[in-house]
Amino acid sequence: MREIFDIADRLSSQQCLIPVVMSGIIAVYSLVISVLIAQDLTPPSAGQTYGLFSFVHHGPECRDPRTFSLTSLFFLLRGFMHLACGIAVGMTGLAAGYCIGVVGDTGVRAYMEQSRIFVGMVLILIFGEVLGLYGLIVALLLNSRSKG
Repeated sequence: MREIFDIADRLSSQQCLIPVVMSGIIAVYSLVISVLIAQDLTPPSAGQTYGLFSFVHHGPECRDPRTFSLTSLFFLLRGFMHLACGIAVGMTGLAAGYCIGVVGDTGVRAYMEQSRIFVGMVLILIFGEVLGLYGLIVALLLNSRSKG
């Protein structure tokens, strides 16, 4: 009977919440990038409207792709750079979240059996968290390049 209470004491400790907190940090990385992208967006001026790529021309001259100005192509480049930022932080966040989920589940179950496993679990969780951090760094670099 005493063994059941020992296992319950180990499960109720704060150490088992580390994978949950680390997965929340991954969500903060995506939030930071989305705020930075939202700050780059500008509303259209008085005579303009939003188009698919911010260079919608109405008239027969728009049928030729050579008539687009460099400013129009710059808006297209910024849009794709913002898309790349979101994909970079999203895909690495997905990989890091999967890693943290698998290691967290297995680590907490192993921690119930033997408490010495905690240090190894935290190290592997940190390595998984770094995957998301790499995606954040790449997204920050792409976002800074998109400003021209």
